[in-house]
Order: sequence, then C-alpha cells, then structure tokens
Amino acid sequence: MTLAWILLFLPLVAAAANQLVLRKSPLVPLVSTASALATLVLSFLLLGKTTSPDPIHWASIGDFHINIGIRLDALSTGMMIVVTGIGTLVHLFSLAYMKEDEARNRYFTGLSLFMFSMTGIVLADNFIMTFIFWELVGLSSFLLIGHWYQKDSAADAAKKAFLCNRVGDFGFLIGILMLWGITGTLSFDAMKSGLASFGTENAAYFTQNSAAFSVILSTAVLCIFCGAVGKSAQLPLHVWLPDAMEGPTPVSALIHAATMVAAGVYMLFRVQLSLGADVFEGLFASNVIAWTGGITALVAALMATQQDDIKRVLAYSTLSQLGYMVMAVGLVHGEAGMFHLFTHAWFKALLFLGSGAVIYACHHEQDIWKMGGLLKKMPITGITFAIGTAALIAVPFVTSGFYSKEEILAAAFGKNKALFGIAVFVAFLTTFYMTRAFVVAFLGKPRSENADHAHEVGPLMFVPLVLLAGMAIGSAWLTGALSAIDPRANAHGHTEGHGIILGASIASLVLGLIAGFLFYKGKDKDPVSIPLFRNRFYVDGFYDRVLVRYFQDAFAAIIHFFDELLINGLLVGGLSRGAASLGGLFRKLQSGQLQGYAYAFGLGVILVIYFTVFL
Repeated sequence: MTLAWILLFLPLVAAAANQLVLRKSPLVPLVSTASALATLVLSFLLLGKTTSPDPIHWASIGDFHINIGIRLDALSTGMMIVVTGIGTLVHLFSLAYMKEDEARNRYFTGLSLFMFSMTGIVLADNFIMTFIFWELVGLSSFLLIGHWYQKDSAADAAKKAFLCNRVGDFGFLIGILMLWGITGTLSFDAMKSGLASFGTENAAYFTQNSAAFSVILSTAVLCIFCGAVGKSAQLPLHVWLPDAMEGPTPVSALIHAATMVAAGVYMLFRVQLSLGADVFEGLFASNVIAWTGGITALVAALMATQQDDIKRVLAYSTLSQLGYMVMAVGLVHGEAGMFHLFTHAWFKALLFLGSGAVIYACHHEQDIWKMGGLLKKMPITGITFAIGTAALIAVPFVTSGFYSKEEILAAAFGKNKALFGIAVFVAFLTTFYMTRAFVVAFLGKPRSENADHAHEVGPLMFVPLVLLAGMAIGSAWLTGALSAIDPRANAHGHTEGHGIILGASIASLVLGLIAGFLFYKGKDKDPVSIPLFRNRFYVDGFYDRVLVRYFQDAFAAIIHFFDELLINGLLVGGLSRGAASLGGLFRKLQSGQLQGYAYAFGLGVILVIYFTVFL
C-alpha cells in the first residue's frame, strides 16, 4: 500500500520544501494547499481499506523491535477524511485570511507540519509511533498558536499550551510503559493477546489477589488518559485551550476544534478497542474517565454563557463537546463518542471559520457586543453560521449534531442516569449560549462602526463555509455510510428509554432557544452577570497565583540556594579558590630573588643527605 506511505509523508515533504527551499517564495501557500488537497484525494482512495502495509523496521534492542507501521481500518481511514477534509478547507480559507500577513510562509509551513503530525497519530499502529507524532502535534500547535509572537498574549498562550500538554504527556508516557510491561507489546493489534498471556502467566497470583490486576490495569489506563486530558483539554488541564484563541482563526478551526483536540478521544477509543470493551468496562478507570468528561462538559458550558469574545465562546463550546465524547468513551460507548467527533468536527470548523470571516470583515473585532446586524451585512456568512449553530444545538432530524448527540444521551441513559442528567443540562446550556452569540452578533442593529461597515467576504472564504454547512447537515449520514453506526437508531425509537431521551433533548433545545432570545434580543449589553462563570471559576487565577508564582518563587529560591552554596560555593568556587591558593604558594617559590633560590637549593641538599644517610 504505497498510497498510505505517500499520505503519511507528503505533508512532511511539503513542510521541508517550504522551509528549506521555498522559504521566501510566494509559492509556499500554494505548495501547502496543494499538499493538503492531495492528501484528501489519497484519503478517499484509501477509504474502507483494511489491508495495512508492511511496517518499516527502525531499530532493535535485544528482542525488542521498534517499527514505523501504518494501521488501516474503518476508524483510521474515516478519521483521515476528517483531518484532510477540514485541513484542505482551512488551507483554502487561509489563502485569503492570511494574504496580508508578512509571515504567511511560516504559517503555511506550520500547517503542513501539523498535517504530517496529525496524520501520523491517526495512522500509527503502535504506541511508540503514536507518542512521537503526539509530541510533534504539540510542537506544531505551539508554533501556530504563537504565530503572532510579537504579541505577549500570543507568546504566553503558546507557552501555556505547551506546558499543559507536557504535564499530560508525562502521565501518558508512564501509561505507555505500564501497558508495555503488562502486555509485553506496544502494538495495538497485539495488546489483547498480550493481556491474555499476562493473565495466564500470573494466574496463581491474581487468583489470590483478584483486585490487583484490575488496579494495575486501571492505573495504566488512567496514565494513558492523562495524555488525553492534556490534548483534549479536559479538567484540570483545560485552561490552555481558550487562551489558544490568540492564534489565527483558521488555526483555531483546524487544530483547536476539529483535529488536534480530538486526538485524545481518538487515542482513548483506539486503546479501548485494543484492550477489548469487556476488559475496559470492568475497570474503575472507565468511571473516572466518564465523570471527568461529564464534569468538563458542564463546567465549560457554564463558562461559555458569560464569554464576550466570539472565539472564546466557541472555545468553551469545544471543551464542552469534547467532554461529551470523553464521557461516551468512559461509558464504554466509544462508537458514540467517535460518531460525535466526526460530526462535531465539521460544524465546529464551520463556526470557527465563520467567526474568522466575521472578525476579518469587522477589522479584527472579536467582542460580540461590538457587532450586531451582521446577518444583513454578511448573508452567506450569517446563514452558514446559523446552520453550524443549528448543528451544535442539535436541531432534531435535520442536523448531524442531533444524531450523534442522541447516541451519547442514549449511552448515558443506559449506563449512568446522573451523567444523563448532566448531559441534558449541558444540551440546554449549549443552546442558550449559542443563541446568545448569534442574536447578539448577527441580529439587531450594528453596535460599532466596524460592524456597520462590514461586508461579505470573498469566495476563498465563503466557499469553504458553504461546503462545511453541507457537512454540518449531512455528515451523520456520511458517517453512517462509512461505519456500522445507524444515525437513525437512537433518534427513531430503536433504544431503551427512547421517549425520555428524545423528549429531554427537544425540551432542552426549546427552553434554551426561548431563554436565549428572551434575555438577549434587542440588548446592547449583557443583562446577566455571573462573575464565577465570567472568570472561569477562578481556576486560571489559582494556577497563576499558587502553582506558577508561589511554586516558581519557592522552587527558584531552593535552586538559588543550591546554586550559591553547593555549586558555586563549594564545587566551582571551592575548586577555583583551592587552585588559586596552590598557585599562590608556587608563585612565592618563583620570586626571582637569587638568595631565595640558594636557600631552597641548600635546604634540598640537606634533605637529600638526611634521607640518604639516616633512613
């Protein structure tokens, strides 16, 4: 399968060519865009393929072999359509959005590097390869978030994202090593058999200690989950994603809505498949994962209700929807989580690119309270944004978001009624804050000169919006055609408690719409003020004051003490002072005075006679 290897390495070739050969050439954006388009074509050619190419042997350490391998199955080939499809549209949008940017060549090179990194995560057939590309994705995100590094806020956001991901990745690496120790392999295909062999070989011990195996495996899975907490921005490492909106808006659409942040969910589901759903369901780790996702969804939705920056509203919405997906994986319904990942990617990319078009037309204004009346000024952008909003709030039987959300609600209803209640309340909050954003930004009258002078964007921007709007409606059916998931199953009575689930879903939608219109129609400022939500539950402030400043100051004081007393005082300073003293002694012997040399010579002769005659 040569096409699979070309799909993997083509974006890397484009990034290398842009950086090393075409660095200052106007061809860089076109090369990156052509590369993205080519990977999309290759992804369609590989769609549905299940025969993986032979791995490339990289290195050996005794009996341990490290391979670079590609895994082709329904999950990976379907995910590649999402990555390359949205990636291509983002590249096209960026041709117009970034045309005036002096560093656009560096921007497009970063996009190509990200496409290579994300493709590697999706196609990897083992944990070593996954971890390598996992770190490359983090690097790509750091470079793209900090694209406008001249701004302190962008540079700080890039560092914050990098550090938060490193915290999660430390646990991820420990989890990988633990799973290797348990299963004896790092290959996804061989994990299930390796797990069975481990249980057989240690049957005598685990028969007497029945809970030990579950605790060990749960610990390994939770460490793996740390990586997903970082990449998919779950509590408590969620703080980096809203700040990442300092990057260019197309970056937010590609990395922080559709692909990179979904990598954690994808990886968790891959691990679930590798270990087996029956094994995963019996672990206490699955409950921890489910509740982490549910609480993240709730907290992020509450914070979104009080944000005024249009990109931050969408950022917290992404956090909330990722919480839905993680919750589904924790409930051992990873298929529902992946279904929502596929549909969410398209309509959230649409919303981010739509917000980018609005920001571009309003001369880089991002405050929704300084917009207004944009539906008349920008009808194509406004209508497509409305379609994306409808998909996100799950308008029944019309949008793709409805079908995938119903799958998650059904999973929660069957496994955990408390999480089902949280999921329904989050659905209400989602409708409320998205109605708020649309009413304030697109309806009413313009509230600023920038909004009054806004006009529709050009074809390079609105064509991707139109295509994504089509996917916001039809992606559920496309996903159903590519997998065993029937998008109508939980929407047409094919599940237990269907009436309750559908009724709760529609009720949350209607109540959210009514509340959003009642509170914000015709308003020029926010009539609701909840400082706790507006200040993001003060989590960022806590991290800054306690974990950053105090820890940094205390740790710096300790390091300074060891540096001054031990390293500089005793080691470096002590050795240097000892050498200086010894040098001073010998310097006195070489005084240049003849009588001194005669005295030393005479003393030497006496000592030689003494040691020769008397000893």
